[in-house]
Amino acid sequence: MSQWDGRSKGTLLGYKIFVFFIKKFGVRTAYGLLVFVALYYFLFYPRSFKNIFYYLHQRQGFSRWTSFWKVYRVYFVFGQTIIDKVAISAGMRNQFTYDFDGIDSLKEILQERRGGILISAHVGNFEISEQFFSDLDLSFQINQVTVDQEVSVIKEYLQTIAGKSTIKHIYIKDDMSHVFDINDALSNNELICFTGDRYFEGSKVLEAELLGRKAFFPAGPFHLASRLGVPIIFVYVMKETSSHYHLYARRAGAVKRRDAQAALEAYVKSVEGILSRYPLQWFNYFDFWNREERTSP
Repeated sequence: MSQWDGRSKGTLLGYKIFVFFIKKFGVRTAYGLLVFVALYYFLFYPRSFKNIFYYLHQRQGFSRWTSFWKVYRVYFVFGQTIIDKVAISAGMRNQFTYDFDGIDSLKEILQERRGGILISAHVGNFEISEQFFSDLDLSFQINQVTVDQEVSVIKEYLQTIAGKSTIKHIYIKDDMSHVFDINDALSNNELICFTGDRYFEGSKVLEAELLGRKAFFPAGPFHLASRLGVPIIFVYVMKETSSHYHLYARRAGAVKRRDAQAALEAYVKSVEGILSRYPLQWFNYFDFWNREERTSP
């Protein structure tokens, strides 16, 4: 199935090398080193190459030759977003600028005092949103709902070079106690943030068509969003130049209570709109559209 396995590529040594280059020589020098790192992944990770090539050629409609070379660009841009995240965490926030598109949507839901649900995707660089949100003349608390399956040693290292995060984390638990944590946060007019495009083996899924072909999505965010009856906002942080980002916040239209499929359809339409503008910032490297399973005998 097209679920993500919960593991990110990269080693602690690799992160330390990039942090060294960023601190000693600057972000652009780290980008120069990235030329070779991206080439390594381009040449020696055939499975992820195949999946990104499929996305570019079959789902975005680029020619085979164009798709081939754009796979490298996807690796390179993804590497840039990681470098940017590390640089900002290391105190270089002033080297980056941003535009915020949709601040009125955030203001509206905060004024309603019911809390709200933010749903993002593995596109762009949403992990740096905290640094830019802090510039806004708004007071709100974000709670990130997560299954803590990332490479822990890398997380621990990044935490040593970053300032203390203001984002709270709500960890998904087998006993479903995280639902009570979510309700408590919403009752305090806080924001709950999910990613809506990856699920794990054994979890419940919903199906919808993305870029012309059906795929599976985690059911949890959309069931909760539709059942709780709170505002839903789709949020993305997209890289536009080497030092400039564009933050998008779009409030979902009216979604009927307990209609998770309608919430998912609204989300998918939103993701398609973002990918039409930023086709090279799709960072799901697994078999997202279940090609292997659907074609197996």
